[in-house]
Amino acid sequence: METPEARLLVVDDEPNIRELLSASLRFVGFHVDSAGTGAEALAAVARQRPDLVVLDVMLPDTDGFAVVGRLREEAGRHGRAAADDHIPVLFLTARDGVEDKISGLTAGGDDYVTKPFSLEELIARIRAILRRTGGPTDDGRLVAGDLELDPVGHQVTRAGRPVSLSPTEFKLLAYLMANADRVVSKIQILDHVWAYDFGGDLSIVESYISYVRRKVDSGAGGAVKLIHTVRGVGYVLRRPPQPQH
Repeated sequence: METPEARLLVVDDEPNIRELLSASLRFVGFHVDSAGTGAEALAAVARQRPDLVVLDVMLPDTDGFAVVGRLREEAGRHGRAAADDHIPVLFLTARDGVEDKISGLTAGGDDYVTKPFSLEELIARIRAILRRTGGPTDDGRLVAGDLELDPVGHQVTRAGRPVSLSPTEFKLLAYLMANADRVVSKIQILDHVWAYDFGGDLSIVESYISYVRRKVDSGAGGAVKLIHTVRGVGYVLRRPPQPQH
């Protein structure tokens, strides 16, 4: 018997969608568990620890955003805030408004697919998330001023203080730091961080840049802003100038 590509948890309160999606994902090589409520989802994660959760936002007992919030709280409570112990979440929902997308990504989601969707695209997005959450292959620590990123330990610190990032945020920051002082375009970021084999939504890059900037430049006590927008071109992480002696 072949080893499953990854273990997924599908959470949707509509039995037909849940069963169709689960069967389709099993057919392409995933091990799939399923749940119909937020409570069932949390219990399944605690019991089985999936590699990725496909999570409907609209659930009968709560919403998907709250479920992810609980997952992140539990990880932090048990000292599992590092990116390598962060279970990726792909939100699946009929909501397609920008505010809903931002809410989902801010809540800790790694991607956002709206209904109706094609199974091919959903599978491609799942695989893209699984690829990028495997972590960078470079063993070298990245440093820019008082910002440090350790790819092996999956840890980020700013001015000595830990910065908690989702796997996608971690991969984005690692890419910016590896290209420090070079301007990278949204398309370059999308190709490297999301690894889509199809046309992706560039607005997701803007959203994630905002989240990383908020955590690294605003929330971590750094004295100097490192991540900058080059209007009409892309983004750059600029190393602060070395102090003169």
